[in-house]
Amino acid sequence: MWMRLPTPEFRHGKGPGNRRALRALVAKKPPGLLAYVGGEPVGWVALAPREEYARLESSRVLSPVSGERVWSAPCFFVDRAHRGSGLCSALLEAAARFASEHGALAIEGYPQINRAARQPAAFVWTGFESTFRRAGFSEIARRSPTRPILRRDLGGRRARAAGSANRRPRSRG
Repeated sequence: MWMRLPTPEFRHGKGPGNRRALRALVAKKPPGLLAYVGGEPVGWVALAPREEYARLESSRVLSPVSGERVWSAPCFFVDRAHRGSGLCSALLEAAARFASEHGALAIEGYPQINRAARQPAAFVWTGFESTFRRAGFSEIARRSPTRPILRRDLGGRRARAAGSANRRPRSRG
């Protein structure tokens, strides 16, 4: 809920209040996608139209760059046992496909830049820049040396129709 709520609301609801707000959101619509391995959930990407993330609107560094029907993938989690396995890349591809299927023309991310030293998971919940670039994202703004705004064009209606005609069944394992 940190990305979805203005700072005062998030602080006021810290703990049980924010958990209730997340449960209410889940009851209305999925706030992201889960990755499963062997029937167990092992990863997550938050995903929604960009305007649902109040924190972006108020951010000096991540404030929206112009664009219509842009979705955001601002947050990831990958279970420790599956880090480095390509799961974040798979989540990002699934997020792009899902956003496109729901009318998005573009998807954005706000990753950390890769550093030479290994970074603690608590600091890379937005993903790595290299993961986004490998997935076809390009930098559209950088208001801080360490926080680029990356975007991937998902194409218009014709591109989505062609993609859905060639879509393979999804696997859960």
